[in-house]
Amino acid sequence: MNITQKEFGLLNGKAVTSFTLKNNQGIEVTCINYGCIITNIMTPNQEGRFENIVLGFDSIEEYVKHGAPYYGAVVGRVAGRMKKGQFELEGKAYSLPKTDGDNHLHGGVEGFSHKIWIATVFEKEHEVGVEFTYHSEDGEEGYPGNLDVKVTYTLTASNKLIIKYEAESDQTTLVNLTNHSYFNLSGNLKKDVLNHVLTLPSNQFLELASDMIPTGKAIDVEGTPFDFRKERRIGDGIGSELEQIQLVGNGYDHPFLLQEKKMLLKDEESGRVMTVETDEPCVVLYTGNHLKGDYEVRGVKSENYLGLCLETQGPPDSIHHPQFSSCILRKGELYQTSTTFTFGCVGDEE
Repeated sequence: MNITQKEFGLLNGKAVTSFTLKNNQGIEVTCINYGCIITNIMTPNQEGRFENIVLGFDSIEEYVKHGAPYYGAVVGRVAGRMKKGQFELEGKAYSLPKTDGDNHLHGGVEGFSHKIWIATVFEKEHEVGVEFTYHSEDGEEGYPGNLDVKVTYTLTASNKLIIKYEAESDQTTLVNLTNHSYFNLSGNLKKDVLNHVLTLPSNQFLELASDMIPTGKAIDVEGTPFDFRKERRIGDGIGSELEQIQLVGNGYDHPFLLQEKKMLLKDEESGRVMTVETDEPCVVLYTGNHLKGDYEVRGVKSENYLGLCLETQGPPDSIHHPQFSSCILRKGELYQTSTTFTFGCVGDEE
C-alpha cells in the first residue's frame, strides 16, 4: 500500500495537488484537492490489463473550462436540483443562486465542486487514503450556517474505495453530499456504457417534472424500463417512448429509492465488475444523456452515454417534500454517511 503526491497545476495562484492511492494488487485511485475530484481509477480487466474506468481530464484548466458535467467531484452543500432555489427553514426564507434554468443545482455557482480543499494523507498497513476538509462560511451560496465538511477517500487492500462524508454546522442548514464520478468499465473509454449491465435493488423511482425536479410521486418500476431489480442492460431503456425516459434526453437521470443498499455494475466484454454499497436511502442513476460536446475526454470525443453516474445521496429537493428523507442538519448534529465501491472481475462478486 502506498500513496504518492505531485503538483497537478495552479489555480488563481494556489497549488492543486494530485494524490495516487495504490494497493498491492495494483488498483490505483487518483484524486485532486480541487473539488475532491477523482481523476482516475485503474483496475484490471479479466485478462489482467489495467485501464482507467472513470471520465476525467489531465489538467486543472480542462476541469475549470468544462466544469458543468462535474466529472468526479463532490457536489454540495446540496446535491441535485432545488426548486426555484428557494426554501424555508425554521421560519426564515432563503434564496440560492439559480444555476439550472429557474432552479438551483449541485450547490450553486461554485459549490464544493469548484473549491480547493485542505488535504491530509494517511498510510496504514491495509489501507491508504486522503482526508479532505473545507470550511463553508455562513451565507456561502445563500446557505445558512458555518459548515465544516470532511470527505475521506480510503483504498483498502481488498480493492475497496470507501468514501466517507461528515459535516457539522453552527446553525440549522441543509446538507446532502454525493460524488459525481462517471464510470465506464470498458477501460480507457473504448466504448460507451450502453452495453453495461446494472443490478439496482429498487422498487420505485421518483417521477420528474419537466424542469427535472421530483414531483413528489414515487412510481413502481414493475413493467417499466426502470426495473433493474434483476440485471438489465443500460441501453435497453434508452429508446423507450416512455415520457420519463424522453424527458431527461433519452436515458436515465432519476432518483431510485433503495430497498437494499447494494448495486452491481458489469461490463461483460472487459469482465470488469463494480459493486456499490451505501447507507444512503437513494441513488441517482445518470446515464450521461447530455455529455455530447465540442471537447475531448483524454483523447476521446465527448459523446452522450460515454459514462454513467451512481450518485448515492438523499432524495433531491427533499426540503420541499416532507415525505422524503430529510436533508436538514441541525446545529450540533453530525452529518455522516458513506459509500463503498468494490472493484473486481466477473466471478469475483461477493
